Amino acid sequence: MKSLFLRLKAWLQGLSFRTGAIILLMAIPFYILSFAQTLIPSEYLSVKDKGILFTVFFGLAKTCQYGGLTILGTEGYKKVKSWLTH
Repeated sequence: MKSLFLRLKAWLQGLSFRTGAIILLMAIPFYILSFAQTLIPSEYLSVKDKGILFTVFFGLAKTCQYGGLTILGTEGYKKVKSWLTH
């Protein structure tokens, strides 16, 4: 199982900087969707359905976040951080 994760990590790190940045930016809409669905009235969605939607969207956001950071690596992360601070 450990070798599978190492192969997946190596494959992700082989992707381009642009791909990593796009995947990292995809996390933003998923975070927004995970919390925005709580604003839908209960007459349209039950609390159970809202919990399921929150779990799915939050999980997708975390997957995009960590996947994008894995693709970018340390140097790519520094490059994105410098873009945001300037």
